[in-house]
Amino acid sequence: MIRHAARILALGLWAGTAQAGIEVPVTWLRAEIDRPPVRSSLDTWPEDEGRAGAALGLADNATTGRFLGHDYRLHTLSVPPGGDLMEAAKAALARGGPLILDMPAEAMLAVADLPEARGALIFNTAAPEARLRGVDCRAAVLHTLPSTAMRTDALAQFLVQRRWDDLAMVTGARSEDADFAESLRGSLTKFGLKLRTEAPWLADADIRRNAGQEVPVFTQALPEHDVLLVADEAGDFARYVAYNTWTPRPLAGSEGLRPVAWAPVVEAWGAAQLQSRFRAQSDREMRPRDFAAWAAMRAIGEAVTRTGSADPAILRAFLLGPAFELGGFLGSPLSFRAWDGQMRQPIPLVTERAVVAMAPLEGFLHPSSEMDTLGTDAPETTCTAFEDTA
Repeated sequence: MIRHAARILALGLWAGTAQAGIEVPVTWLRAEIDRPPVRSSLDTWPEDEGRAGAALGLADNATTGRFLGHDYRLHTLSVPPGGDLMEAAKAALARGGPLILDMPAEAMLAVADLPEARGALIFNTAAPEARLRGVDCRAAVLHTLPSTAMRTDALAQFLVQRRWDDLAMVTGARSEDADFAESLRGSLTKFGLKLRTEAPWLADADIRRNAGQEVPVFTQALPEHDVLLVADEAGDFARYVAYNTWTPRPLAGSEGLRPVAWAPVVEAWGAAQLQSRFRAQSDREMRPRDFAAWAAMRAIGEAVTRTGSADPAILRAFLLGPAFELGGFLGSPLSFRAWDGQMRQPIPLVTERAVVAMAPLEGFLHPSSEMDTLGTDAPETTCTAFEDTA
């Protein structure tokens, strides 16, 4: 009761000291991509992926915003392939307010490098590459989507905890598969594991028709292993590997046990309520890019509420500071790393129907935050753009 009263008093103080009538325009900007074909026609990508998460975050911000006199507006824009993304970005920057970007790495960097983006506050919700948090980091960009390294570190922790240390890996031919495989190798090394063998997938196999013949022959050549890791981020072949391997072994990585930013099976810590509100709004399940966009919008709302300002420099300083925390329905508060702008967040390890574990796992210690055992820690960072805040 005392704690609840203190919160009400604090809200009253914010309402009294904040500037009345603060306008907070936010732009969600997507660069549409031509998705390469995959073998299965079962996968679909919602037209509103990402945008729906931002919309739910907007609704959440509006609840507090109405009380404090803060007016949140969400402008959404999707640029088709071949469209003028830079002109759209310039128009969004001229409008003012934070940008939430849903686009590949190179497009995101191009937007962040615009002269008009100097001093802006930008959120990356779709590009997982570690280099965007390292050598290619930008001071204006914060990341609410976990890096690939955070996801693969989570999986490596699980393998260590289970003492599954005889590992084989099959890697797809696409660039995102190569990035995931490289990150997995780094995570295995980081946590003292080794790959027993690694093999490229048979790109010419008619896997939909002959999975029961092709996969046993392919996996028979692999040495004995506890777990078969698969790097198939595009969802092209790994679904056909399950239950068809020569020896019965679990799959992990892009299929089987998967480290994800978010999944429909996350239900604890109040997540079921977030899931149900998202389904009521969008008539589908929440996906990782939806969650990243929701987290970006909620981070903006929390920063505006706490600072009583919509100034990007003030918001950025607060978001990167020790006072910022965001309830993200993942069991621990979310915050931003001051050395690279990455949002700290637990990583669910899931199957299709359940959460198996939540990383960081027990026993993986860190001097300040166990969540910094996932991804790039401060001593390892190659990002220099955040040196004024780290």
